[in-house]
Amino acid sequence: MKSLIMMMALTMLLKPVFPVVDYIVNYDYIAKVLCENKTKPELKCNGKCHLMKEMAKQAENEKPIQNNKKQATLEFEVLFFQEIASLQFTQSNGDDKSITLDCYSNHYFHLNSDAVFRPPIFSC
Repeated sequence: MKSLIMMMALTMLLKPVFPVVDYIVNYDYIAKVLCENKTKPELKCNGKCHLMKEMAKQAENEKPIQNNKKQATLEFEVLFFQEIASLQFTQSNGDDKSITLDCYSNHYFHLNSDAVFRPPIFSC
């Protein structure tokens, strides 16, 4: 599975190089048949014009992919809003002892640990 992924990644990275490899492999055929400047040997083109066209096609094929990604990406900011109920404050002078809170529970726990973790010492 890893080798398949590596092959795909390598193929994608080397895709722009394929026209150059094709030019090197088929040099004789491109220089004699596909070259546009066969009638002008003083230019010493040897099929480089065909290579430039192939590289331009490769670059053109990659551009729409990048443009589509930019156009397809839209960002929206979503804001959730919940209205807070208004609070009513009343003043108390503290004399009213008839109100008792039975729901109070003391579940607070604090571990007072002064020890600092020290990793074990290994001797060689």
